Amino acid sequence: MFSAFISSLLSYLLVFAVFVGVIVLAVIIGILLRKVADKLKRVHREE
Repeated sequence: MFSAFISSLLSYLLVFAVFVGVIVLAVIIGILLRKVADKLKRVHREE
């Protein structure tokens, strides 16, 4: 009973960790893309 509870808890934690990791990666990629877009806009304005 207790070991089954621990295994199910670990599986839930694993899914939660993957979910949080995907969100964090999406936020980081979004910030990087925004910075790159700003740099490209500045380069186009300078030309």
